[in-house]
Amino acid sequence: MSSPPTPQAGHVIAGSDAPEKPQLRVGFIALTDCAPLVIAVARGYDRKYGLEIVLQRQPSWAAVRDRLLSGDLDASHALYGLGYGIQLGLGGPQRDMAMLMSLNQGGQAITLSRALGSQARSGAALARVIHGSPERPTFAHTFPTGSHAMLLYYWLAAHGIHPLHDVRSTVIPPPQMAEALRRGDVDGYCVGEPWNALAQSEGKGITVALTSEVWPNHPEKVLACTRDFADRHPNTARALIMALLEACRYLDVPAHREEAASWLALPDFVDAPRDVIASRLLPEKAMDSSAPGIRFFADGEANFPYLSDGMWMATQYRRWGMLREDPDYLRVAQSINRLDLYREAAAQLGVAVPVSTMRSSRLIDGRTWDGGHAAGYARGFDIRA
Repeated sequence: MSSPPTPQAGHVIAGSDAPEKPQLRVGFIALTDCAPLVIAVARGYDRKYGLEIVLQRQPSWAAVRDRLLSGDLDASHALYGLGYGIQLGLGGPQRDMAMLMSLNQGGQAITLSRALGSQARSGAALARVIHGSPERPTFAHTFPTGSHAMLLYYWLAAHGIHPLHDVRSTVIPPPQMAEALRRGDVDGYCVGEPWNALAQSEGKGITVALTSEVWPNHPEKVLACTRDFADRHPNTARALIMALLEACRYLDVPAHREEAASWLALPDFVDAPRDVIASRLLPEKAMDSSAPGIRFFADGEANFPYLSDGMWMATQYRRWGMLREDPDYLRVAQSINRLDLYREAAAQLGVAVPVSTMRSSRLIDGRTWDGGHAAGYARGFDIRA
């Protein structure tokens, strides 16, 4: 492994634009999609914008939540739904949150144990197995309001499996998933890479679906902080977005993903075999037909904090009974997603920003989500709480 590259010269933030808090404690979970944070530090993009990012690996998403709320972390790599869950007071203390940018889209998967996967290599086959057995299999996700839980539920329901009745669910931190599968604690899970690829490479499990099959280019990890932090440190937040936008743009180049795989494999970061990480970070490295479908930049399309993405999370909380009433979906998203800071940062880098704050997507069940009629959309599913 070479030494970190020398920071690139060129952009100076000083005077009234200088970060109010230059040294930042930024959390992350050991996942392939923490790559933008690792690259931002390794290539000196943080120092380019007057920051020093001190990365702090966290053991679980619950720890990320707790340390953001206590102020032990200034910001963090976070599940899209983590901030929304906190904002809506689901499963913990309510606090106003801020989502500064999307770090990636896609790149997660659903893996079954060898025993279950040998009977079912698809959602339709899994439905036949489950409906033909008196036993309820146990599936793990990583956080109750997170994207893994919502995408797993959506995938199951799209195949006629009720996630609240036909299966049991539990929460396990991402790095512990493969071992839980080996011990027989769970029969399957939805998680980010490399923990699906690792289970498959070690013969513990079989990946049966990519989350990009559920929703192509679905929202995934974000850069999150409390609203209070963003309001008190707008220059810092803007500089942090700029550093990470540069890192995301860097990761669009395949050769740079090769470099990222080497960095991520180190014990301080993901601490997993480099080839396993590369197998689903670089499509051509896959030994099977799996394609990672992970986007870090895509000319900024992957980074814009679309309001419709956050609103979709809230519709799923309503669908599964986590919200008793419909919230004002648009107002919730407008209060969390910091479009103002993102647009200012993107403009300084010349990164294109979409005109609309909504995007239209077609999901696995054929339904289209475009941010319109959210309450009706949430009530429109046959399988729901």
